[in-house]
Amino acid sequence: MTDLVTLFPRQPVPPLDVGLANGGTFDIAAEKPVSFTLIVFYRGLHCPICKTQLRELESKLGEFDKRGVAVVAVSSDSRERAEQTRQAWGLTRLRLGYGLDLASARRWGLFISTGRGMTSTGVEEPARFSEPALYLIRPDGTLYFGSVQTMPFARPHFSDILAAIDYVLKNNYPARGEVTELPA
Repeated sequence: MTDLVTLFPRQPVPPLDVGLANGGTFDIAAEKPVSFTLIVFYRGLHCPICKTQLRELESKLGEFDKRGVAVVAVSSDSRERAEQTRQAWGLTRLRLGYGLDLASARRWGLFISTGRGMTSTGVEEPARFSEPALYLIRPDGTLYFGSVQTMPFARPHFSDILAAIDYVLKNNYPARGEVTELPA
């Protein structure tokens, strides 16, 4: 039996309240974006693919801001590892959340992996950590879009996400995948 939860579009997302590497906290309930909040769940300091992804995200923060999208990246890393991530990866503007407990990760539908020791970058994997996901949350706290992964590979590109947001905003496109039960 698993405690993994599936999030559905047009339904409220679970609580999310984590510390930020540069100080302060991120609380999804307190977010007041014009269009969306983009939450990027990443594996942590040990992940070289996360480094590439979050650097790309940092380079596009201005584009997300123009569209009224608040952005945060969150991992289950400790504060120390999140601060090390911020410095080592050169993330000066991206809000970097840390301390996501694994029970909360499960409530967000995230897959959990077991650490396997030292990575190719020479950083030790945590004993357990969450795998990547990307969510767009409406200002009312409901899920608009989600992409959840079991592996670190083949993540959505932020240029594609930006183009999708443009289309969605221009055409008032509804959240899809909202059906929670099929008829018998």
